[in-house]
Amino acid sequence: QVQLVESGGGLVQAGGSLRLACAASGSIFSINVMNWYRQAPGKEHELVAAISSGGSTNYADSVKGRFTLSRDNGKNTLYLQMNSLKPQTTPLYFCAARSAASSSDNPDFWGQGTLVTVSS
Repeated sequence: QVQLVESGGGLVQAGGSLRLACAASGSIFSINVMNWYRQAPGKEHELVAAISSGGSTNYADSVKGRFTLSRDNGKNTLYLQMNSLKPQTTPLYFCAARSAASSSDNPDFWGQGTLVTVSS
């Protein structure tokens, strides 16, 4: 099992920045891919960014050039630096992880989410 705990959400003005953190614990050696998703009320999860165990990253078109993934392997923590934030329906940001043994493209483990509010 893998436990994921997000932090760093909060209130920021449009154009501002936030850095989200996702601390992983448990069987982290089994993780192949880690992702950040976001979800607005009543909508499906939207994939924001992903990073493989080898360090390859992928970003949604809507955040390219504004969001950046990084990780601190010593702290088992994944970060999402979000710049030039836009006003939008308040979404929850979730950290998720997929096991290397998984036969699905969907994450196996999810954090509890952190709330990001961007005011106009």
